[in-house]
Amino acid sequence: MVTLDDVLTARKRLRSHIYRSPLEVSPYFSDGDQQVFLKLECHQTVKSFKIRGALNKVASLSPGEKARGIIAVSSGNHGAGVSYAARLLGGIPARVFVPAVTPAAKVDKIKYYGGEIVIAGDDYNEAQRAADAFISKERLIYIDPCSDVEVIAGQGTMALEILEENPEVDTVVVPVGGGGLITGIGVVMKSIKPSVRVVGVQTKACPAMLKSLEEGVWHREFPIKPSICDALMGGVGEIPYKMAKKCIDELIPVEEDRVREAVLLLLEKEKLVAEPSGALGIAALISEPRLFTGKNIAVIISGGNLDSKLLKDIVCGQN
Repeated sequence: MVTLDDVLTARKRLRSHIYRSPLEVSPYFSDGDQQVFLKLECHQTVKSFKIRGALNKVASLSPGEKARGIIAVSSGNHGAGVSYAARLLGGIPARVFVPAVTPAAKVDKIKYYGGEIVIAGDDYNEAQRAADAFISKERLIYIDPCSDVEVIAGQGTMALEILEENPEVDTVVVPVGGGGLITGIGVVMKSIKPSVRVVGVQTKACPAMLKSLEEGVWHREFPIKPSICDALMGGVGEIPYKMAKKCIDELIPVEEDRVREAVLLLLEKEKLVAEPSGALGIAALISEPRLFTGKNIAVIISGGNLDSKLLKDIVCGQN
């Protein structure tokens, strides 16, 4: 399991390599009843929080492990983070399995940082299976996007930044896919300020964590429906599932239309480019405003790799 000490160790590894992303008050979403702060991981290196976990994991590897090369399966952002880390830390060979539906902007970023792309399957579940089969035959080091202590600890470093910049925060709202991000944040919040309410948000198109907890079953894979939240498709990591009751206070499912609205509001009102998966926290605020009245809220804007075609669709109101 992941501990606060793991997160503190990750912070030391990452300090000279990543941005301390801004935590900015939101004039539009704040009012007399609530204060909303946006944690802008959309401004992070590779425009996603995923660099934190990927870089911490790769930096923790021994010279012999790095020489073997690394492999990841990704819907885009994790793969970019792994590729960036591999290049930064000495030109480590990196292979990234992605599904065919991965947005071109994310595939291009993985290639730019030197990762070898393997397009496998029509969705994330199929890409994961292809990567599993390959890993069983090769000796490459697998960089799990969700169920890995170092990866989760790296993601948790942003919670330290939030508490340092806004000690009065009482609620943090986090997008949830495989669960690595909310687990890292939950470990920090529950260790340092247990009163902070950790709220996860999932698209109704893939509520894997919500269903896992409701049913008491770990869904490593989960049925995938059409969604604009490409980064949140698929199942839940084993460690996040096992730690969820300690790290998560509430899970909110949101409609895809609310996610589109959130992306557009961030663009129009806050002048921020957020990919749909990164805007889930705002979708929760506009879907369930009564849950946040009177709160001091940190909303994680987890990524900004918004595909240009999808951006045009959202702006023009097309489906």
